[in-house]
Amino acid sequence: MKLMRYGPKGQEKPGLLDAQGRIRDLSGVVADIDGSVLDDASLTRLRALDAASLPLVQGNPRIGPCVGSIGKFICIGLNYADHAAESNLPVPAEPVVFNKWNSAISGPNDDIEIPRGSQKTDWEVELGVVIGKPAKYITEAQALDHVAGYCVINDVSERAWQIERGGTWDKGKGFDTFGPIGPWLVTADEVPDPQNLGLWLEVDGHRYQNGSTRTMVFTVAKLVSYLSQCMSLQPGDVISTGTPPGVGMGVKPNPVYLKPGQTVRLGIDGLGEQTQKTVSAK
Repeated sequence: MKLMRYGPKGQEKPGLLDAQGRIRDLSGVVADIDGSVLDDASLTRLRALDAASLPLVQGNPRIGPCVGSIGKFICIGLNYADHAAESNLPVPAEPVVFNKWNSAISGPNDDIEIPRGSQKTDWEVELGVVIGKPAKYITEAQALDHVAGYCVINDVSERAWQIERGGTWDKGKGFDTFGPIGPWLVTADEVPDPQNLGLWLEVDGHRYQNGSTRTMVFTVAKLVSYLSQCMSLQPGDVISTGTPPGVGMGVKPNPVYLKPGQTVRLGIDGLGEQTQKTVSAK
């Protein structure tokens, strides 16, 4: 099942993608696609709906972030060994954890704003994990039972603020529009193995990233279990699990960064695609 949110920013309605790829309105069934409808019982109820009986959404509305009212937006750094190598950093012994501010969250096809004065805005295609059931001190074997589904995330990053300005990575990760999420939340029953998904990213038609979740240092199950040891995970929390090699910072001999007027496309097998235009922040 592919759940989504559509409509103007801040006024998104819940939707479902039918077998023909058309948007069906779920607002008569649930108020939003958020933590309150991501438990097993609620997803089972939605799965039992006859999509053809739901109102068909006309036209091509804006697609919003696929999860509403996100509680925590947790990110994992250096989770692909080859990305750590291109960053000239060692493969971590434990997950590197940082946050994106919720104000960074945007729709999958919304513009990316290049921050004022930025010369080092970068891209990172990542597998997003959406929590559906509270998790605290769970084992790795239990972890996937707490996952409602998966989505595409672009972990947009301003490298100067991330690396050169002191303090934590969070500063370079949390600018407005730096967290495109979606287009869909694909429920876990349709993703039998999250460790066997191809993911890719292009800028202006040039493919920079072309990887697979098979090469993650820490699996989805390991990450969910690990995070539950140091925080409680709640329904609607989102985990961005790291990026494969091919980021702009790693291009040799000269790094390549985003500038206004470009087009970024990215996708993950079975989870859909995103397309963003880059613009100057106002």
